[in-house]
Amino acid sequence: MKIFIRGAAFILCLCLPAILSGQSTPSASLLVLSKQDHTLSIVDASNLQVVAKVPVGNDPHEVIASTDGTTAYVSNYGFGAFHTLAVVDLVAHQALPEIDLGPLHGPHGLTFAGDKIWFTAEAAKAIGRYDPVTHKVDWILGTGQNRTHMIYVSADLQHIVTTNVSSGTVSIIDQEPIHMPGPPPGMHPPSGGGTPPPGPPPGSMPRTDWNETVVRVGNGSEGFDVSPDGNEIWVANAQDGTISVIDFHEKKVIQTIAANAQGANRLKFTPDGKRVLVSSGPELVVFDASARKEVKRMNIGHGSGGVLIQPDGRRAFVACGPDNYVAVIDLESLEITGHIQAGREPDGLAWAVRH
Repeated sequence: MKIFIRGAAFILCLCLPAILSGQSTPSASLLVLSKQDHTLSIVDASNLQVVAKVPVGNDPHEVIASTDGTTAYVSNYGFGAFHTLAVVDLVAHQALPEIDLGPLHGPHGLTFAGDKIWFTAEAAKAIGRYDPVTHKVDWILGTGQNRTHMIYVSADLQHIVTTNVSSGTVSIIDQEPIHMPGPPPGMHPPSGGGTPPPGPPPGSMPRTDWNETVVRVGNGSEGFDVSPDGNEIWVANAQDGTISVIDFHEKKVIQTIAANAQGANRLKFTPDGKRVLVSSGPELVVFDASARKEVKRMNIGHGSGGVLIQPDGRRAFVACGPDNYVAVIDLESLEITGHIQAGREPDGLAWAVRH
């Protein structure tokens, strides 16, 4: 009997990792990257318990989920040493073949829009777009700026914003129609055929191109967010400890806030647009977006990185790398309500909702 019990216990120990990894994926999940463990943790949003951990390759920095919540994409950064995106099946809890970006080294910032993955390639001074259907990078645009780091793409895919850390700038990139020059004054199309005048053929679709406006902000411009109403871009300047407020439509800085946020690397608006959260070293700083004044300064550990606010605006999550946890913040009381253990040196965070 003793031999049977020991054998059964041994079999249970062997099966336990498979049982844990086989837990069903919740409808809403918090995704947490561990830079030291090289894993992506899938956290059940209802109870904040880790349901699975999946390997994601070297130096994972940022993560984004597909619109249907079934797939995650992770940038393998390495300060330009790597050129891949890791891919995770969020349903089966397993790694899929990585995406090789070729010469686009140093992928970092990620977003998912128009059923495609948009990313920055820091070492290439560029942004790109990957189509998961054709398995190809189908678009690249050089920014001409140093350390193009984070990225935003508008829902209509007509506007892109990036921060350029070492240049201390923000690139605002708009898709606009190309105005083809017409014939010189007094010139008429030749009768009886001949070469047609310059311009697109009759009935053709108007051509478009991307125009970049480079806005000088503060030194170390890194974390940023676009206000929910689409009118402003707030940028955290890590070296200066300031926040630059840009009029999105006018493409110019309209205010620089003396935020005392040294080392700030992430900035997020709450979904209602009323508050702005900035991770600044050991602190999380909360601002009133309308008054542009500090509301509260919270000590959350020995260092902070990624910031994520859940879609209903009730909670925020802040990755505290030196402490190996993710702090959970109640956004009504502005108090820390818990910690999530999701691997060593957590950083990139994302939200996934299965449809």
